[in-house]
Amino acid sequence: MSDLRFSEEHEWVSVDGDVATVGISNFAQEQLGDVVFVELPAIGRTVSRSDEVAVVESVKAASEIYTPLSGEVLEVNEALADAPGTVNESPEADGWFFKLRMTDASEVDDLMDAAGYKTFTDEQG
Repeated sequence: MSDLRFSEEHEWVSVDGDVATVGISNFAQEQLGDVVFVELPAIGRTVSRSDEVAVVESVKAASEIYTPLSGEVLEVNEALADAPGTVNESPEADGWFFKLRMTDASEVDDLMDAAGYKTFTDEQG
């Protein structure tokens, strides 16, 4: 999935036209441990980049999820309600959190590509 872009808060984005799919990175799910609950944003909610939009709870901690892009929430991954462990099993594919219609596609340019994100996480330790 080399087309993914990443934020410094460990969210990933996959863009298809003006719709972005957002989830948390493999690095983030490894840090969290076993995910036991995911609270997703409301469909129709308008969000701005860096807004807190969701919460993921694991056996270790609860963490806020921030949107790396501005837009309107179009869809949420309802399957996570019954199977939050999908975030651990497939964080950068089936474990996506929400989709939004971007209001400023140029924000994608501020995100890291996979190589840049790997360097960033390597420095995190």
